[in-house]
Amino acid sequence: MRVYNTKHFLKILFSLHKSDTLKILFPTMVLVGIYSYGIEYLEVEYLHLTTKSAVSNVGMIHSLLGFVLSLLLVFRTNTAYDRWWEGRKLWGKLVNDTRNIAIKINMLLEDDRQNAEQIARYLKFFPHFLAKHLSKESTRLALDEDYSEIEKSLKHHGPSEIIILLSYKLNQLKKEGKISDVEMVYLDTQLSGFLDICGGCERIKNTPIPYSYSSFVKKFIILYVLALPVAYVISIGLFMIPLTVFVYYVLMSLELIAEEIEDPFNNDENDIPMETIAQNIEKNVHQIMGLKNKINL
Repeated sequence: MRVYNTKHFLKILFSLHKSDTLKILFPTMVLVGIYSYGIEYLEVEYLHLTTKSAVSNVGMIHSLLGFVLSLLLVFRTNTAYDRWWEGRKLWGKLVNDTRNIAIKINMLLEDDRQNAEQIARYLKFFPHFLAKHLSKESTRLALDEDYSEIEKSLKHHGPSEIIILLSYKLNQLKKEGKISDVEMVYLDTQLSGFLDICGGCERIKNTPIPYSYSSFVKKFIILYVLALPVAYVISIGLFMIPLTVFVYYVLMSLELIAEEIEDPFNNDENDIPMETIAQNIEKNVHQIMGLKNKINL
């Protein structure tokens, strides 16, 4: 995720990055400019149309279509941001749940540090493997500890298998009398919350915006922009060329931004910083497990 200072508006205004829509749309913006010039030459220079011609009446219909298009784009961007924000809330819940269960384990197993550290390793690894599972990219280099032994035992759905290993370990400790039935119920609820988070992220990842809706918005934008010089070039003239290019840039940029943020797990500049959050969780668990279990008041 790209980190920036919102107060440095001039730097934001003039900066370009790899996901900037201007760099992405520039080739098509050139084509739109050429198209607009062709319409201007055809209607003004070749056909000599005036503001009294029937073509000028297209502007009224164009204005109505612009209102409809604005509503569609507002809904499109809001829906995309809702998906991004839901993913961020799920990862925030993972941070809180991991801290809670680490504190519980640290307290319950204060006299059994070997098992406590083993459970802590599972807790540290889960967010890293969830990030890898969602982005389908290796995160081995980002890990502070060596989890290769654990990773080799995970063959199918990594996050679920981590929870299975944790459940087996906690059940073994329960049989040994180191964890009571009530404590086991609490810990089991926390582990189920981990899978709920994983399932919520998978739902966002695997359920994109319906293709027909996304395709319709793009086609609507293109048709709207292509009709723009036809309706107004007679009255505005050559100034309609940069105006058409600008309108195309604004409308299509909104669609591209919505496409990028609707899937927040691709490790792009505007996506959720999963690895950064995972590393913070790992540090939190390490700090919690290193705290003294007995505090003299």
